[in-house]
Amino acid sequence: MKAFTGRMQPTIRMRLTLLYTGLFLCAGVVLLGLTYILVQNNLQQEGAPTVDAVRSHPVSGRTSGHAESSPGEPPSTAVKLVEGAVIRGREDAQRETLSALLTQGGIALGVVAAAGLGFGWLLADRALRPVHTITETAGRVARSHDLTERIAYEGPRDDVKELADTFDTMLARLARAFEGQRRFAANASHELRTPLAINRTLVDVAVRRPDATDDVKRLGESLLVVNGRHERLIDGLLTLAGTEGIVTDARPLDLADVAGHVLDQATTEAGAHGVICVRALDPAPASGDPVLLERLVQNLVENAIRHNHDGGDLAVATGERGGRAEVVVTNTGPVVPGYEVETIFEPFRRLGNDRVRSDRGSGLGLSIVRATATAHGGTVTAVPRPGGGLTVTVRLPEPASRAAAAEAGAVEGAAREGASPVRG
Repeated sequence: MKAFTGRMQPTIRMRLTLLYTGLFLCAGVVLLGLTYILVQNNLQQEGAPTVDAVRSHPVSGRTSGHAESSPGEPPSTAVKLVEGAVIRGREDAQRETLSALLTQGGIALGVVAAAGLGFGWLLADRALRPVHTITETAGRVARSHDLTERIAYEGPRDDVKELADTFDTMLARLARAFEGQRRFAANASHELRTPLAINRTLVDVAVRRPDATDDVKRLGESLLVVNGRHERLIDGLLTLAGTEGIVTDARPLDLADVAGHVLDQATTEAGAHGVICVRALDPAPASGDPVLLERLVQNLVENAIRHNHDGGDLAVATGERGGRAEVVVTNTGPVVPGYEVETIFEPFRRLGNDRVRSDRGSGLGLSIVRATATAHGGTVTAVPRPGGGLTVTVRLPEPASRAAAAEAGAVEGAAREGASPVRG
């Protein structure tokens, strides 16, 4: 019902046109009414002397051969008859004149109103043209992630000019913010990983020394585990920060190839947990950053292995459905309450009391999956299985070649209507 009501609502252009036409009709009706009243008053004033003239010139046989009194009829009666005829004739003439005025005025008002409707439509289009340009620019930026594009509106300093300049300022600030985020990710990657790499090297050298005692070796192994955990945490945070933006290195690829490569690498870890992997990899053409999408599938597979029963099952399927590439990862494991499904996509969140445990990961795996899918214009859904475990489905949009063709058509159509810069 709400969708139907939304479709029935008129556009701003239609509302402005109806407003212009309504105001024009109201002004025309008021003008026609005033004209009617003025004409009526003038006709009444012009008709009054006629009666006075009849009264001042009595009708007799000496003055008129057609208005003689009948035998036995007093002259005043004849005057009254003539006066009544004159008054009726004057009133009939007034009614006919006023009726003709209303009829012809109404026809003229209707014709002019129809013309006003057309002119109102054109005026509304001209008034809203800068707004259309702003909308088209926002759409192109959303599709292409090109924050360097600007409206560059040229016109009088009015509300539309202020809106366009504000939108350009917003795009400039967003561009600076994303550029700062990319620089931070690059700098943090170097500044944080380098000390951890040095620590890992020092601990590894200390453990491998010939004179290292068993206690030192056990301590070194524990430190290496902690150091590796910190490296994975930092790597996950940087990946999460990098994927919550825009994809700059989008390439056509097949998710079936990506999933197959990830499963080949996960064979050792799956075997260590006794997890049986089943694959059904049908072609799933998509477009995106190969490194990020491989990390997406890798996180799904690792999550399915680490949160599984010993000797459990893991199934990975790819394919294309509804014009979208699809990756479905299903695993056995503990029962997941339906109301807790969304919480697993939050950073550092795990089910139940498992939040504080770190031996199964950093708690960023599925957060990175959702952030990566969102950055690629896709979606992620998770459904708990009745016997335990999850079914996670990732859907990504069509490849860049088809999307670029569609976007080029949209940009070409917008250019035909009116290209930037816009002039008021």
